[in-house]
Amino acid sequence: DLDECATSPCKDHQYCLNTDGSFLCKGCDASCVGCTGEGSDKCKTCASGYMKEGEKCTDVDECNLPEKVCVKENQDCVNTSGSYKCVCSEGFEDKDGTCVPT
Repeated sequence: DLDECATSPCKDHQYCLNTDGSFLCKGCDASCVGCTGEGSDKCKTCASGYMKEGEKCTDVDECNLPEKVCVKENQDCVNTSGSYKCVCSEGFEDKDGTCVPT
């Protein structure tokens, strides 16, 4: 078997998997910018919103940072994978970018 992966035939956001007589290009984990294999522990560097923790790239919980990210009145932070979103607190609704009582 010829190792086609030796010539790095895949795109930057993929890794090469050598198969018998061929190869496959597989997508990197969402937490990675470039990778050498499957999973968040094979990242070349961590994607935005992720940080290196031990060997893995893990999600940054922006909602627990010392500096508040959702600063409007009656607004709560919801952590998402690689990011966050600001939503109106319970009992409030978004009206033209302002959280007003429902």
